[in-house]
Amino acid sequence: MEKIWFAEYQKTGIPETVELPSENTSLNDVFERNFQKFGSRDAFIFMDKVLTFSELDVASRKFAAYLQSLGLPKGSRVAVMMPNVLQYPVVALAVFRAGFVLVNVNPLYTARELEHQLNDSGADVLVIIENFASVYQAILGKTPVKHVVIASVGDMLGTLKGTLVNFVLRSVRKQIPAWNIPGHIRFNAALNKVSANNYKRPALTLSDTAVLQYTGGTTGVSKGAELTHRNLVANLLQCDGIFQSKFGAQDGAKDDRIFCALPLYHIFAFMVCAMYGMYKGQANILIPNPRDLPAVMKELRKYQPSFFPAVNTLFNALVNNEEFKQLDHSKLKMAMGGGMAVLPSTAEAWKKITGTNIIEGYGLSETSPVATANPPASVEFSGTIGIPLPLTEVAILDDDGKEVPSGYERLLEPC
Repeated sequence: MEKIWFAEYQKTGIPETVELPSENTSLNDVFERNFQKFGSRDAFIFMDKVLTFSELDVASRKFAAYLQSLGLPKGSRVAVMMPNVLQYPVVALAVFRAGFVLVNVNPLYTARELEHQLNDSGADVLVIIENFASVYQAILGKTPVKHVVIASVGDMLGTLKGTLVNFVLRSVRKQIPAWNIPGHIRFNAALNKVSANNYKRPALTLSDTAVLQYTGGTTGVSKGAELTHRNLVANLLQCDGIFQSKFGAQDGAKDDRIFCALPLYHIFAFMVCAMYGMYKGQANILIPNPRDLPAVMKELRKYQPSFFPAVNTLFNALVNNEEFKQLDHSKLKMAMGGGMAVLPSTAEAWKKITGTNIIEGYGLSETSPVATANPPASVEFSGTIGIPLPLTEVAILDDDGKEVPSGYERLLEPC
């Protein structure tokens, strides 16, 4: 296969390949090293509460110890049904550190959709935000789930603020339907139930399954894509390779921040926000509801992100917002569009307001997810999905599975 995209690599400073670590490596090795390296740096920010890399290390190890105390075998499935809150990265990392498999669940699922995913994945544990606990209650006894952990939005915001936030959500806004799940344990109780000293580091390799990432279900029932530690580590390194022109080949700058308005349960945000941020030492600003534009503006004004991954819907809403036009965008280094095509008119307005080009890419759950992207050094919006990431090959095949030669065009015959 002729890799015609190598010419673009040379023009825009993208490495032709990335070097994968040895087989007896896992995501745990990557992130545990970074816990030490970035200790006091901000890792995640939610409602002005900062979780540093050191605090993330301690909390995820404690929750991993709790998961291991359940007596489940290596590779057991843990379903996580939460929006963008501080508990999400803690639990996701804890699942990896316990030697288990993460099953990301859309918090907006109906009871029928949730029942399908829990059964299909064989989940033994469900960690769910209480806002959606009533959905799981409707399918009690119909899934293999044996252990349920219930989190509240305010759990990790400190006693005073956390209590106030939970009270407002439950009693003022009435956003939490009544629920009753026998035998559940609260998140903070689980976090403190087992000493972190009881944690036993599992032996994992790149070939072990890390995540069951369920597809969008656009062509039928949602299916679980099995992603190994190799898949995710490789895509981390590939993203780093193509993003180097904006964020450097080494660690990210201390004040680099990622605006995480995309849902972390979705593979796009899971990789380019959570995983990439923890790899580069960049803080993620967690946005639980990007439709709340006044709240989005407040966070943008306060934290001035350097990386803004989003979908066209959010880009378009922002460029048509007068307050957004008045914000200071001087720290923004890169904006990335995915999930749907970014409209040229939206990209043009974004660049006029922020001075930054929107870089589009393409991927899917099965590719962990980023497969192609426009070089971040591009100065103009292309309207295309870009070029393959390092170590990724792309070919166009005909109906017989044969590679179509470059420059070949075929007119479709009328029906």
